[in-house]
Amino acid sequence: MAKVGVPAETRSGERRVALVPEVVPRLLDAGLEVYVQSGAGRHAYASDEDYRAAGAKIVDGDVLADSDIVLTVQPLEPAAARRLRPGATVIGFLAPSLELDTIRALRDREATAFALELVPRISRAQAMDALSSQALVAGYRAALVAAERLPKFFPLFMTAAGTVPPAKVLVLGAGVAGLQAIATARRLGAVVEAYDVRAAAAAEVRSLGARFIELELETQDGAGGYAKEQSAEFLRRQRELIGQHVAASDAVITTAAVPGRPAPLLVTTEMVERMQPGSVVVDLAAESGGNCELSRPGEEVVHRDVLIWGGRNVPSQLPVHASQLYAKNVANLLLHIIRDGEIRFDFDDEIVTGCCVTHAGEVRQESIRQLVEGR
Repeated sequence: MAKVGVPAETRSGERRVALVPEVVPRLLDAGLEVYVQSGAGRHAYASDEDYRAAGAKIVDGDVLADSDIVLTVQPLEPAAARRLRPGATVIGFLAPSLELDTIRALRDREATAFALELVPRISRAQAMDALSSQALVAGYRAALVAAERLPKFFPLFMTAAGTVPPAKVLVLGAGVAGLQAIATARRLGAVVEAYDVRAAAAAEVRSLGARFIELELETQDGAGGYAKEQSAEFLRRQRELIGQHVAASDAVITTAAVPGRPAPLLVTTEMVERMQPGSVVVDLAAESGGNCELSRPGEEVVHRDVLIWGGRNVPSQLPVHASQLYAKNVANLLLHIIRDGEIRFDFDDEIVTGCCVTHAGEVRQESIRQLVEGR
């Protein structure tokens, strides 16, 4: 019977946990044993007693060395990866193009490591799509941050003292995070408009009651439902056209990202300087370079009386539901490779091959292998 280990997250600021108590029975029913490091769920308000009641065993101290399968949120530190049982399986966010020392350690331990950010965007893998589930959390949080930081009401108010107009919110990027930001800002009463380089996003934006901005630029639809990386000329023209919308907005929420690439620059310093004093920019892409030129991850920057909020690990700011959604994604991927309580790797399955980074002492993704080998 394979043992599943859930360690406490050690990265600074991480409050999520890879497995919540309500998902534990699914793993037990599949013939697995579940071991949770004491305190692992504390920041997500899942106590050791909750895990015990669900059927998990609580371990004081390290769970890595004795686990056949390790579930994480953030990538393991290299030293932690070297404590894994040889041949162990790891499932979590790996940031494989950035955490090269960890990938080397996983390779050297002959671990089979699955990166949730590489799960293919196909219909039968939707339940494993942790990028989307965590983007939903981030988009919701972004709208709340904008409403909280803006020194104005979001909704329209009609009072005896006069009418207060609603806030104008601009959302740049209409993927999962952007659409959730739109929906939340609309629920809060703001007037919302949005822009995305993908033509398919227009109908989704309008369905939420927001206005889709038409910039008379060629569409930029990429593979798997993502936007493709844009040329320098496209980005220059895009910034010129969108600047007037930025200037007219009380709050701008930016969510545009291309997996594995730096975030496109959408809001320049000059655009920020044209915004009204007290306006707010919420940049969810700050960690990957930023959609706003002035954003800094995890910081609030004030430039000419405009506040720029740079997101850092935003889903972790709502750890309860972020963990619940993430745990279900992790469990769905794990159960996809479990047969009769044991792991069965089917490398003819595009889900398995798409997100498997290391296996049997090798790095299986060519682009990552080149980085690891310094080519």
